[in-house]
Amino acid sequence: MTSWNARWRFPLYLRIWIAVIVAVGLLTIAFGWLWRLNTEQQPLREVIIRNEKDEVLGQSMVRPNRVPGQGVEFDVLMKDGRTLTVQLPPRQRTGGDAWRPWLPRGSQGFLWMLGIVAVAVALGSYPIVRRLTMRLEDLRRGVERWGEGDLSARMPEKGNDEIAFLARRFNHAAERIENLLKANRSLLANASHELRSPLARIRMGLELMDPEPSPRTRDEITRNIGELDQLIDEILLASRLDTRDADIGTVEAVDLTGLAAEESARAGAELDTADSQQTLVVQGVAKLLRRAIRNLLENARRYSSGPVLVDVARRDGRAVVRVCDRGPGVPEAERERIFEPFYRLRGASEREGGVGLGLALVRSIAQRHHGSAHCEANPGGGACFVITLPCEQT
Repeated sequence: MTSWNARWRFPLYLRIWIAVIVAVGLLTIAFGWLWRLNTEQQPLREVIIRNEKDEVLGQSMVRPNRVPGQGVEFDVLMKDGRTLTVQLPPRQRTGGDAWRPWLPRGSQGFLWMLGIVAVAVALGSYPIVRRLTMRLEDLRRGVERWGEGDLSARMPEKGNDEIAFLARRFNHAAERIENLLKANRSLLANASHELRSPLARIRMGLELMDPEPSPRTRDEITRNIGELDQLIDEILLASRLDTRDADIGTVEAVDLTGLAAEESARAGAELDTADSQQTLVVQGVAKLLRRAIRNLLENARRYSSGPVLVDVARRDGRAVVRVCDRGPGVPEAERERIFEPFYRLRGASEREGGVGLGLALVRSIAQRHHGSAHCEANPGGGACFVITLPCEQT
């Protein structure tokens, strides 16, 4: 699974907080613009011009015309038909008003108030947003842990809101799933263990059978007993690998190149020495890594009559084991499904040998060693099964 920690993310609490600040900022700008627009659109005013005898020379209902830098002008119609322009120069600004010539008189206090409110909202909303999103982050981390296989992970159930309800429901579902998986593993382990006793009795009965069965019958019974024994062994191993706290062996430095060479010689496969001259050392359980390579070699021999090539090399700082055959290959649509327990390709169930758990064990072993396993096409025909493991730097 691609973890979210593997790529950079903008934290949710910052996104919410910035959204609040932007919203408040836009509202401040909008209110300031509306205030200024409202200030500039003055209502009609009556202007009267009198002489020294207090006689009315002109009178008009006019709207003030604000001229930038010159003040306010009024056009007054005189009684003789002339139009007289009356100008009121702008007020001389001093001190703090000198740097705000673009603001109309009377609007500074309102915009200052909007600015203070915006800052107060920004500072006050941060702890609230952070407290809310911290619980979401705790929930996300717990879900990631649970998804990575830690079935004991549980969420904190603080509060009575939707997040607390979601945490409670998740914990309830996680507990049920954990109990079901534990019961399933216990059933498989106990059933597999109990099957060994009947198998031992069948073997003994086969040896003591009188009259003695024909060689063909004996071989067929022996082969079937061997398959059952192998199935039981692989079920038990798979059950241990699926349990995170199960003891799977001692982790030590393992010579992966030497281990692959031994298994290749045992299976009659060809080891590509061109890329295998350098010793690759990985930290792991030797018997499990040997089991993984052996399963791949047996699988290649089972489905291919041609040569099997094993390649062990270091690529991009990781140890890579490739087992390639010249068999019929694996269809691209099924290259993931073949790693599922008991899944077989069409027609494979009639082939001799194999119980359907070999490749599933290979992937489980690789994952327990913090690696991966996958299948890809072999150039020229056939399939390549690849195990990738972290290796020590030399």
